[in-house]
Amino acid sequence: MNRVLPAAGVEFPLQVPVLIIGGGACGLTAALAAHDAGVEVLVLERDPSPSGSTAMSSGMIPAAGTDLQHQSGVVDSAELMAADIQAKAHGENDPAMVAAICAASGATLDWLVQHHHVPLTLVEGFLYPGHSVARMHAPVSRSGADLIAGLLAATNAAGIDIVCNATVTTLFADPDGRVRGVALQRPDGNEERIGCAALVLACSGFGGNAELVARHIPEMAGALYYGHAGNRGDALLWGELLGAATHHLGAYQGHGSLAAPHAILITWALMVEGGFQVNARGERFSCEHDGYSEQAMRVIQQPGSVAWNIYDERLHRLGLDFGDYREAVEAGAVKSAPDIAALAASCGLPGEALAATLAETRRLVAGEGQDRFGRDFTGKPPLAGPFHAVKVTGALFHTQGGLAIDSEARVLRSDGTALPNLFAGGGAACGLSGQGRDGYLSGNGLLAATVLGAKAGRSAADYSNLVSDT
Repeated sequence: MNRVLPAAGVEFPLQVPVLIIGGGACGLTAALAAHDAGVEVLVLERDPSPSGSTAMSSGMIPAAGTDLQHQSGVVDSAELMAADIQAKAHGENDPAMVAAICAASGATLDWLVQHHHVPLTLVEGFLYPGHSVARMHAPVSRSGADLIAGLLAATNAAGIDIVCNATVTTLFADPDGRVRGVALQRPDGNEERIGCAALVLACSGFGGNAELVARHIPEMAGALYYGHAGNRGDALLWGELLGAATHHLGAYQGHGSLAAPHAILITWALMVEGGFQVNARGERFSCEHDGYSEQAMRVIQQPGSVAWNIYDERLHRLGLDFGDYREAVEAGAVKSAPDIAALAASCGLPGEALAATLAETRRLVAGEGQDRFGRDFTGKPPLAGPFHAVKVTGALFHTQGGLAIDSEARVLRSDGTALPNLFAGGGAACGLSGQGRDGYLSGNGLLAATVLGAKAGRSAADYSNLVSDT
């Protein structure tokens, strides 16, 4: 239940300067930022332990101008990063928001690594489509669960309180939209109320709410959802009840490489570095280098809503750098064979067609002809046996539209004015992926979670200090 009730006459036994709803990457980063600004902060998390969609990701955060980039000799800038994001989103994002987030990305990443010892490294050796330089930062495991673990270790070291098994049901607000506190429900049904000077919504998007998905993203209605079940659109619904504006609710991050039926993420690096996808006829059906988000719908549109990732031993070894891929190997999702005919038999694919597709890609690697889908195969080695394959499907991972915010993460009304003390980041806020399925640039989700989380935490702290001084 998502309610906004009048605050008049409501008592709050506990009062905190900054209250944060959601314990994923956005909420934990916001908590660290508010704490560093010198205010008391409390995080409310509905699950038994914080995780969110972050824990289901590869844990990759793009950032420009970081010390880790400098140490590796990578030349990057906020301007180049902004240009990459805007190019992928067809210029549909607010340029000022993109510029502000990119400008803050390097300092935010350095702060997490150097001040709070979140164990991140620069991801080198390959580039996701659309990124001009190496700017992805992730745990060594390439695991979002390890990113959450690092953020949790930081919040614990800072002495930040996190209350789990706390499902917020109600916001209490004044007529002008000022939030005075919340009501939360415990697993035993008991209700508690907590007051706040400032509230940060870090409870992600609405991918887990089938009704909202059908309303705002009808093309993904009924599609497999591979995101956190708690992404029920709470922030969106509360914000709308308070008079907040929303932007780009039709935008989303999909993924065209989820192992079927195992539901394990298979890294898109396999496609970036030379692999390809085929359908049940053994034929390629798209340009795999456009991006994994738009590939979700393309895979869903194939017979049986499945495809096969085809790659070789070189790429198999690259995949083993990713925790999810190792899990897929252990689960038996990865098929292996010494030659393409044996691989086709193992996967139930037509052997002649798959062999013809492989031969075609080898010609394209050699620069013989143009790919009918527009992919450039040159610059990577041709696939050579032994071969590997994974049966995959397309899925909705994360919604990218949300509450309208300004560059300091203040939630805005439709007239452009800010609600008094409400802040948002991550999936709760409008992201950087334009209006639809094909504007998502790899890492946009965690970019918004960390940079906007940090901005929301600092802005909330500044507001609570201002209120306390007056």
